[in-house]
This record gives sequence, C-alpha cells and structure tokens, in this order.
Amino acid sequence: MTTAKSAAREARRSDAFRRVARAGFVVVGLVHIIIGALAVSIASGAGGDADQDGAMEQIRSTPVGGLVLTVVAAALIALAVWQVVSALVATGGEVKKWGQRIKLFGIAIAYLVIAGLALIYAFGGHAESETSSKTLSAVLLSTPGGVFLLIAIGLTVVGVGIGFVASGVTTGFRKMLDLPSGAGRPPIVVLGVVGYVAKGIAVAVTGILFVVAAWTGDPDKSGGLDAALRSLADLPFGRVILWLVGAGLAVYGVFSIVRARYARM
Repeated sequence: MTTAKSAAREARRSDAFRRVARAGFVVVGLVHIIIGALAVSIASGAGGDADQDGAMEQIRSTPVGGLVLTVVAAALIALAVWQVVSALVATGGEVKKWGQRIKLFGIAIAYLVIAGLALIYAFGGHAESETSSKTLSAVLLSTPGGVFLLIAIGLTVVGVGIGFVASGVTTGFRKMLDLPSGAGRPPIVVLGVVGYVAKGIAVAVTGILFVVAAWTGDPDKSGGLDAALRSLADLPFGRVILWLVGAGLAVYGVFSIVRARYARM
C-alpha cells in the first residue's frame, strides 16, 4: 500500500496527467448535454434514448464520430484513474478515509463504464443499458434472496440521487471547486444547484424503478436512465417535469465543463 501511495502521489504531481483528467469533466459535460437534449426532445413528443447509449449514438452519427468517441473514452479513463489515485492518497480518520475511498472507487467505476460504452460505439458496436438493467433484475429475482439484494441496490441508487439533490440544495459541491471571486462565482453556483438537483432526480427515479421491479417481481419494471426519465412523463404535468429535468441535465453538463477549469485536483 505504501508503494501504491507513493506512486499515486507522484502521479498527482504530473501536470500532463491533471490536464487529461480535467478533459474528462468536459466529456462528462458533453454526454449530459446530449442526454438532456434528448430528454427535452422526448418531452416534446420526439423519439430517442435519453441515456448514455443515446448520447454515444448521437456522437457516432457525426462524420468523425468514431474518433471523437475514442477521445471520449481516453479522457474518461484518465479521469477514472485520477479518482483511483485520489482514493489511494485519501487522508483523515480510518472511517472517513475509507468512506472517501469507497466513494471515489464508485465514481471511477461509473466513468469506466461510460468509457467502455464509448469504445463499443467507436468500433461500430451497440449496447443497451436498459437491457442490462432488466437482465440484472431478472437474474437477481430468480435467485434465493435476490429480491432483497435488488431492493438494496435500488435504495442505494436512490440514496445517491438524494445525495446529488442535497449537494445541489446546500451547494455542497462548492467544496470540490476553487471558485473565482467576484461576478464569476454566482453563475457557476447557480449552474451547480440546478444541475445537481436535476441529476439527483434522474438518478433517484432510476433507483426507484429497481425497487418497483423487486416489489412486483417483474424485471421489466426496472430500467436505466432512459426508462427513469420516460417514467416522469407519466406523472401529472409529466411532460413539463421531463422537460425541466432534461434541461437541468443539460445544465449539469455545462457545469461539468466549467468544473474542468475550476475542479480541485
């Protein structure tokens, strides 16, 4: 562990590594802007998949889509490695330190999953996160005690969503940034508040779908981000809600791009 920590500290001193990792936030922002635009499109009556798969499909449809997706994957992998490095050099008491490590490892895994999707689409492949969610639910529901594990997964995802909302409402995300002083600060904070709340709602609804699948015993009730966003349209004033959440996800994307400049790294 000492050797790993030493290597991690050395890596964090690399300006080149830091710049590439910052580019990962730009990529995250781009993906969320596309997802948000797709959600708004669905709310307006058009089609499309408002999730990471849909975003990758949109990027691939451009003349240089394969090259862009390769760059997207590389930046996300660099950002994931940065999270792992940060986890290895986490400080504080044992409970706080390991809590931080678990969080950072989880974020790294999320970035690597999106990077994997980017590579699949870059080389002409296709993936459906919604199908994967339903398959996971079906497998768990067919195993003894699997329903409880599926509920636990759903509640964990809901908790992550609530965490995003709380971070937005309390502006807790500011701890991750070196914000500028003066007139530049308030707009960035507003972007963060709106973006984090919208992101949290989308993530929480995704978790609720897992719980519903477990409660009803129907794996088809679960789904990924696209299914979660579409479920919002079934609520009273659902299309308006979906439009607002979609716009909020696009705002989160803009915030992520801004974060590339001001993130504490």
